Amino acid sequence: MDGQQTKRVDFAAIPQTAIKVVTSPVSFFRDMQKTGGFIEPLVFMVVMGVLSAIIQTVLTIPQLMNVKGGVTAGAASIIIMPIAIVIFGFIAAGIAFVIWKIIGSQESFETAYRCVAYAGAISPITTILGIVPYLGSVLGILIWTYFIVIASVEVHKIPAKKAWTVFGIIAVIFVLLSLRVQFAARKLESDLGQFQKKIEEATTQMQKSAEESKKAAEEAGKAASNMSEEMQKQMERQAAEMKKTAEELQRQAEEMKKHNSR
Repeated sequence: MDGQQTKRVDFAAIPQTAIKVVTSPVSFFRDMQKTGGFIEPLVFMVVMGVLSAIIQTVLTIPQLMNVKGGVTAGAASIIIMPIAIVIFGFIAAGIAFVIWKIIGSQESFETAYRCVAYAGAISPITTILGIVPYLGSVLGILIWTYFIVIASVEVHKIPAKKAWTVFGIIAVIFVLLSLRVQFAARKLESDLGQFQKKIEEATTQMQKSAEESKKAAEEAGKAASNMSEEMQKQMERQAAEMKKTAEELQRQAEEMKKHNSR
């Protein structure tokens, strides 16, 4: 590949390249150019990653709608994804390069990077599979392993048996880790759900208690008001009786005074 081809990326060819990787991986990796720069495979990997992020966001819209700021976070992930892919791509290629070297590859880091980058054509598929609990992640890991083994055999000239043994062991480890993480995440989600339910029940009970306290206070206030009115009426009656008694005593005193004057 000449310098001009290295600098200019044919975006129109990306879909055809992805289809060829997915449908004919043996043929693709057998014919893949081992050199030619990092730009073309980097762009390919970024495009596949962004496509996967879009698929992931679309598939999780119902969940995102139920979370405050979820839609914004989903859109932000699509923007952040290219940066993450660039970093992840070189790290993954570095790990794969070391493994390939250990098991006998004579190829360069650039070749290892190109293998990892073009294997990224399956990321949209594994993203869709990922929505299936447990099984989806296991299938995704197995598919990645299959493509890496093909790249090992066709590009790095590693014997198939050795490639399957090494990457098969790595796949088993990743499967076990993935299942463990998912079990832990679902347990945490369940625990959080129960905790949230208890919080809601406690909140409801507190609101109910507050309403009952308010009602009791209103009833107590009403009772106090009625008692005050009753006491006032009773005092008024007593005052009226005392006044009447005083008037009666005054009348009797006047009659006795008249009687004595006679």
